Amino acid sequence: MELAPDLQLPSPPEVTLRALEACHQGAGFQTISDIISADTALVVRVLSLANSTTDIQEGRIQSIEQALVRLGPQRLRTLVLTAALNQLQFGLDSNDWRQIRDFWRHSLTTALTARALATLTAYPYPEEAYMLGMLHNVGELVAIKTSTADARQHYLNNQCDVAADLVSAWGLGSMAADAMRYQQAPPEESRDAGHLVKLISLATRLALSDAEGIAAAGIVFGLSEELTREINRRIAHEVAGIARSLGIVLDDSYDGEKAIRELQGAILQHAIVSQALDFADSAQPADSLITQAANSLGLITGSPVLCFTAKNDLLALVAGTGVDIPELTISAKPGGSVLTEAFNTGSPVTLAGRSRTILDRQLLSLLRTPSLVAIPVNAGTGCAGVFALGSDETRQDSTLELASLFSHRLGEIVATRHATGQITGAAENLQQELDRQQLRKQVHEVNNPLTIIRQYIYQLRNRLDDPDVHQELDIIREELDRAGDLLQQMGQKEPGPEHAGGISLNDELDSLSRIVEDSLFDDGKCRLRLDLTDNPALVSGPASALRQVIINLLRNAAEALPESGGTVTLRTSAPVWQNQRTWVELEISDTGTGIPEAVRNKLFAPVKTTKGEGHSGLGLSIVKQLVDDMEGIIACRTGQDGTTFRILLPATIHKKKSTDDQTTGTDQ
Repeated sequence: MELAPDLQLPSPPEVTLRALEACHQGAGFQTISDIISADTALVVRVLSLANSTTDIQEGRIQSIEQALVRLGPQRLRTLVLTAALNQLQFGLDSNDWRQIRDFWRHSLTTALTARALATLTAYPYPEEAYMLGMLHNVGELVAIKTSTADARQHYLNNQCDVAADLVSAWGLGSMAADAMRYQQAPPEESRDAGHLVKLISLATRLALSDAEGIAAAGIVFGLSEELTREINRRIAHEVAGIARSLGIVLDDSYDGEKAIRELQGAILQHAIVSQALDFADSAQPADSLITQAANSLGLITGSPVLCFTAKNDLLALVAGTGVDIPELTISAKPGGSVLTEAFNTGSPVTLAGRSRTILDRQLLSLLRTPSLVAIPVNAGTGCAGVFALGSDETRQDSTLELASLFSHRLGEIVATRHATGQITGAAENLQQELDRQQLRKQVHEVNNPLTIIRQYIYQLRNRLDDPDVHQELDIIREELDRAGDLLQQMGQKEPGPEHAGGISLNDELDSLSRIVEDSLFDDGKCRLRLDLTDNPALVSGPASALRQVIINLLRNAAEALPESGGTVTLRTSAPVWQNQRTWVELEISDTGTGIPEAVRNKLFAPVKTTKGEGHSGLGLSIVKQLVDDMEGIIACRTGQDGTTFRILLPATIHKKKSTDDQTTGTDQ
């Protein structure tokens, strides 16, 4: 019985529910990845889809994280939603869900054990061992969801071959297929087998925590009984911790059908919200979208709603359902009310248990309810508005849950509205239709290159006789062109011509450094230092987005330096090999006093700025989104000696690998 490599298999419903909730809450790529990596069925979907998008230049997949990076954040979220919908179609009973729970525990135990053994025995790719440990008994999962007894027994009897065939179909390499095929071979026959074969074979035995597994560890790798038992204890503790974090009960009281009902509720909420937002047209102004949404929110929650939109540091009441709408405009600054707190924190706030301000009482009077919740509409570049929903103690939790999901999805629509640049047809109309404050919040990054250019032109006014003026004017003209391109390409998903052949990161840094040196490092105390690799540093992605990231981090680094002076260093390295992928590394370091703890806790989230007037506090959230869109990785290291932002960007590969390169397995 042949299996298509594009399998739909059941997961413990708690895993799918946690992944779906993470997507709904706007969790980061890494959070969602951690949940998916702990489940065989979801890993199967990831490998199947990643294999279908794999270019020959990228080589074979050697880790789950590598496959997830290839999918990208948007496809990953679509995968989670599809997996959640499929969970409801399997028609499994209580015994089936208990089998799936037991399967999940065994496969995760095997995967963690394989990775621990790989590290212990110096196998160079421990994440590959983890991935194959998750997949080793996929035939059993196929059998559980199979309806006929004969077919089910066939898959149970041929688990090794099922796993080997699927691994081969996904292009994971011949050594990986062998590890699946020979996983049940006796330890005596495995002693001189390939390293990966030995790892998976031993891990499957140790996952059973029996005497045979302990003995096999001594035969295959010469591990002592004491060490082997310690590995088993540590892995069992780790599995229990992951189960608790996902809400999976490991004892006999496990009730998979209860979790399925919760999953059904979450999917139903998603469907209700999607239907309620069906009116949304991304060509509408943001205020119009939020105003119209108030009526839909009232319909799905059954609660009276007040809608406030944000403009110029004010919150204005613009719409409502079931209530008379007076003229009401208030300051958006924190004032103790649930409304302003929701706006400033970007999180839902309930009135229950709080002392009531005058504004709280005014809202209750308008809503005619005993309590209320305030739900912000976070649109990526800040809070675009706030809903106040009337509630009582019996309905507050359900109202809050559904309204939060609704406002999160609405915020994504509004953010897309901003990002696509459809607020105006061109840059001139953009500045005409938006005042200074709105422009600062919605297209914060567009001002970065324009500001630098204006400063640079000012510096040149008294230098027209300088012999280098022609070269400098060429730089200005180039940056003006780039700024124009940036306005046109805001939010574009499809790569433009600048992708072809890659972008030289070193050239970009050299060009931009000459510009910012006169504007940000002209006081004689602060210094900009370049430490660029001699190797080609070609990266994939839009050049406009890359410049946006560099300029923003450069400005932040310069502003972080003390008045006494300091140094900002731009450093590149290439090639960098991490997670079985080739990257170009960029580090932007400063010698300031470090990032305050309060800011570190929400480093890449849109927050109120600590820089004072003229700054929106949105830069790092936009930097993170741009790096994610380029399928890169950004991290921050900060302390009293300064701050370093480290960015890994996908390297552009010009030489395609040969067929032999692709099929040769790595083994030790």
